[in-house]
Order: sequence, then C-alpha cells, then structure tokens
Amino acid sequence: MEIKIEDKNFRSLYDFLGYPAGIKLGKEVAVEAKKQDQKIITREVKNKTYTGKVMMYDIDFLTKYFTKPQESSMKLNDEDDEFDSDYDLPF
Repeated sequence: MEIKIEDKNFRSLYDFLGYPAGIKLGKEVAVEAKKQDQKIITREVKNKTYTGKVMMYDIDFLTKYFTKPQESSMKLNDEDDEFDSDYDLPF
C-alpha cells in the first residue's frame, strides 16, 4: 500500500522490498531516515502474520537507501599499466 502526503509517496519496507525486512534492517533504515531528517509515517496493519504498526518512508529515500553505488570493475595498480593487445575491443 502506498500513501501520498505533501506530493511524496510513502511505502513500508515490506511493500517496497516485497518481503519482510526484519527487525535489524528495519532499525537500520529508521536510524538512517532520522539522520537524514526524513518524514516517517505509521499505519496499522492486521494480517495472518503481523498485527501492529508499520513505519512508512518516502519512496525516493528508500530507493536511494537500497541503491548501492556501482563499484568500478577496473582496478588500477602498477600491474595494470600495460594494455593487452590481444583483447578485442568492441569499438
């Protein structure tokens, strides 16, 4: 379920990830959201596996939180200075 407030869309971790986040990850996200002064809203949930409040976060915040920066596959060091002429470049 998604809730829109002040032109922002909020989702629970379960709705964002598609699976239960668990206590540890939930706490990590909440701590980071508070550090970044993100608005957090709550809603009541009642289903077969859980009854209680869930925290909901701005989707933009969740997207940034769960998107890890791409690590460069190229590692530069002294041994990588030579170009392998046998490598067929695609351009």
